Amino acid sequence: MLINPITHKLQQLRLHAMAKALIEQLEQPTITHLSFEERLGLLVDVEVMTRENRRLQTRLRNARLQQSACLEDIDYHSSRNLDKSLLATLSQCQWVNSHHNILIVGPCGTGKTFLACALAHKACLHGYTAHYCRISRLLGELQLNKGDGQYGKRMSELAKTDVLILDDFGLSPLVDEQRRDLLEVLDDRHDKRSTIVTSQVPVKFWHETIGHETLADAILDRLVHNSHRLEIKGESMRKTRSKEEKTKTNSKEGEKTLNEETSGKNSI
Repeated sequence: MLINPITHKLQQLRLHAMAKALIEQLEQPTITHLSFEERLGLLVDVEVMTRENRRLQTRLRNARLQQSACLEDIDYHSSRNLDKSLLATLSQCQWVNSHHNILIVGPCGTGKTFLACALAHKACLHGYTAHYCRISRLLGELQLNKGDGQYGKRMSELAKTDVLILDDFGLSPLVDEQRRDLLEVLDDRHDKRSTIVTSQVPVKFWHETIGHETLADAILDRLVHNSHRLEIKGESMRKTRSKEEKTKTNSKEGEKTLNEETSGKNSI
């Protein structure tokens, strides 16, 4: 069998994984007991899996998630009021298919961004596209895009993204032009795509946070309806982890001192 011409043609057809798998098959004597159809099926499976993994890596790279997070790593033991059943439902990503939004609110440091990134990561695993933005930075960039002629292109990209994370909503007051840009972003996505918003401000205060009655009504109408809410409570996880690390350090230092004292007594 002339294997080189075959692998060369597979490479020309951009079936690189299949070409590599074919060579590996020929190096395995035990593979000969399989039928032609079974061996061909294995080659096709390798090619499909490789392409799916490549597409997944592209989606994750383009998502630019702020944190490397997944739902399996969520800490349910902390008293943060996390609804485990709701998160289990959201992990199926039907909310993305139904174009629903997710609103995550809670004090600083309670894991809102981690949770948003974990949900977006799960969506990427299910074949959806995602993108992370700090809302203040996004609105600032949109202002610059109006000057450099990229505004329409950027708005089109945001409109096509299946899951858009708008992080830290309400940290700073919005000016009128920012409110209008935010409305444009949400209007393009309404009932077509899904948006995740995180905020330290409770949802009931979002209207006054936006600061313009008419625009606030329009923004919240597109954002709050058909949304799932996750209200996180508790102390900052950064503060809690800092305390735990300090306690571990003190404990290790105490053990070290005790060992040194014991060693000194033994030597005497």
